[in-house]
Amino acid sequence: SEGGAREFDRRVRRELALGDEAPPVEYACELKFDGLAINLRYEQGVLVQAATRGDGETGENVTGNIRTIGQIPLRLIDVDAPVIEVRGEVYMRRDDFEALNEAQRNKGEKTYVNPRNTAAGAVRQLDPSITASRKLSFFAYGLGDVQGWTVPASHAGLLDAMAAMGLPVDARRRVVQGADGLVVFHAEIAAARDALPFDIDGVVYKVNSRALQQQLGFVSREPRWAVAHK
Repeated sequence: SEGGAREFDRRVRRELALGDEAPPVEYACELKFDGLAINLRYEQGVLVQAATRGDGETGENVTGNIRTIGQIPLRLIDVDAPVIEVRGEVYMRRDDFEALNEAQRNKGEKTYVNPRNTAAGAVRQLDPSITASRKLSFFAYGLGDVQGWTVPASHAGLLDAMAAMGLPVDARRRVVQGADGLVVFHAEIAAARDALPFDIDGVVYKVNSRALQQQLGFVSREPRWAVAHK
């Protein structure tokens, strides 16, 4: 609903002590993908480890399986930083999911319930060849640990930089101004949702400026500068 976007903007402005006369806050808007969160560790630009993001700091090591996902680069373009950890989502496109179920039906085997669980199950397979056969996709949306690489000054700049490295980043991302911009983005995605090639869990709004993100900080591990919205 519109109220959630306006409430988030109000809260951000209050935390930043911005008066009514101050210009709108710039936000980066993106889709909230309905898949499995993955952390990719690149050293000197080469993928060395992939892990699911568990409840704590460490998840399961799924490097062998993640290497089978064609969309995930094994080497980043023009990056030789000692460490860049890329955070993103492994998901299954609707058409790939339907094709998988069609094949299951033709073999007289049970079909899968939804793309999200199928993607998560495929990533956790013991046999990488099964993971490879599941036709998984990936979107990058953030960073973990970074050493020897200058992070761009905005979230939108970071997404553009990750795209330039050869990582898949969703083209529906947008930079907007203030609460009105959030409301328009939400309405557009809501209207397009059924036609998207993959399932989403809503949208995510993030304060675009990293300096403002740092000023806002975190409250009990949740960033004050970001919110997910159904």
